[in-house]
Amino acid sequence: MTKKEILIKNLSNIPGWRTKRKIVVIESDDWGAIRMSSKQNLDQLSKQGVKPCSDDEARYLQNDSLASENDLIGLFEVLTSAKDRQNRNAVFNAVAVVANPDFDKIRENGFQKYEYEPFNETLKRYPEHGNSFALWQEGIANQLFIPQFHGREHLNVTSWMKALQVGDKDTLAAFDLRVYGITPRNPINSISYQAAFDFVDIKELEYQKSVLTEGLILFEKLFGYKATFFVPTNGPFNNQLEETTAKMGIKYMGAAKIQAEPIGNGQFKKHFHYLGQQNKFGQRYLTRNCFFEPSSNLKSDWIDACMNDISIAFRWHKPAVISSHRVNYIGCINPANRDNGLSKLKELLYQIVKKWPDVEFMTSAELGDLTVRNTK
Repeated sequence: MTKKEILIKNLSNIPGWRTKRKIVVIESDDWGAIRMSSKQNLDQLSKQGVKPCSDDEARYLQNDSLASENDLIGLFEVLTSAKDRQNRNAVFNAVAVVANPDFDKIRENGFQKYEYEPFNETLKRYPEHGNSFALWQEGIANQLFIPQFHGREHLNVTSWMKALQVGDKDTLAAFDLRVYGITPRNPINSISYQAAFDFVDIKELEYQKSVLTEGLILFEKLFGYKATFFVPTNGPFNNQLEETTAKMGIKYMGAAKIQAEPIGNGQFKKHFHYLGQQNKFGQRYLTRNCFFEPSSNLKSDWIDACMNDISIAFRWHKPAVISSHRVNYIGCINPANRDNGLSKLKELLYQIVKKWPDVEFMTSAELGDLTVRNTK
């Protein structure tokens, strides 16, 4: 890191709730969502000219998919390899969507009506995923893998359906292969298909309220408990929607330290957030201050970089909240990607416990509860 980057990281850790406890929280986004359905379909899209628009999109399309049995088994083995001061395993906060498009029903109705299916039904369509949902449940029972809410689906339904209805070739080509997470060459607007809560017209908020309500109801049905922590997909989220999430039981909001709130027509309003900050509905903001994304640059020393992030957090008496997306641990398309991610995660956890033997692994909800108890 440059001196400027080090300074920014230190300054960004100053505001907000503090503790002298060495707390580590790992938040991992995108679980439950389709990204790429198979290596064969990735190749087919490429042949049709549908290719990643950036290096970051490339790493997702080339590696990310629904987690297979082997992906989950490998992840759980790594998490159980590390124990904190209380002999607790490392834990993944699996920030998850609960549904995906029902491609068959949408095609049957001529792209006139959006339909979705629970993500555990989507899993049944994949060749290495028959026992994946049972492994999710096992991970929950063993306090290794705790789902929280990312949205109903990782999809901006309004923009995607409009593109299908006007016959966008790239969007239709991906649809035929049961994929939606692409950037078409000729997009109908500036909204990313992955950003479920972005919008062009403020009137779309009413539909988004129904998405949140239905998604949170389905979350409880799937997992047997209410979600209390919510991280909007891709970040864009209008703060008028906070009231809906609060009514549905969300206590903690995940947000960037500088939030760009969409207000329509490509306009954004910026907000500053810090750990423990409270909104008018009594919800607390949880912000991330550490990053571990080994799939994004294979030449970077992600272990050293993340250890530095954690050191800075602890220097300012802040919990280390690590952002590490699902893509880093998925191997059903590219097994080498999973092997690399899990190997580096195991070494990172080893280094954390070695350097800070008094470390405590914690869930996002537990961290949120702690900030509430200690700020009353």
